[in-house]
Amino acid sequence: MAQPPTDAPLAGDTFVVRIEPMDWTFDATPNESLFEAARRSGIRLPTSCRNGTCRACISVLVDGSIRYRVEWPGLSSTEKEEGYLLPCVAVAQSPLVIDVPEAERIEPR
Repeated sequence: MAQPPTDAPLAGDTFVVRIEPMDWTFDATPNESLFEAARRSGIRLPTSCRNGTCRACISVLVDGSIRYRVEWPGLSSTEKEEGYLLPCVAVAQSPLVIDVPEAERIEPR
């Protein structure tokens, strides 16, 4: 059986995600979108389609590493290079800092 690369996150790993400018944090696993992890923790990130096409959730990745659940999310290559991300289909691969001024506190799920 093939082994994951030594730097690849494992299914049980969790990463702390910090939301700026509020300085709120939540834990995310490499198996859930940032939107899902935030919602579970009582934080609502903007979203509409939840499949990476509408861009309602577009945010800025300040620090860290992500991967996408979909092959080509609704971002241009320039936007990706400039650090934009779509939390509805982005998955943490390391601790993250994301800039989402529209985030709101809600009751945790």
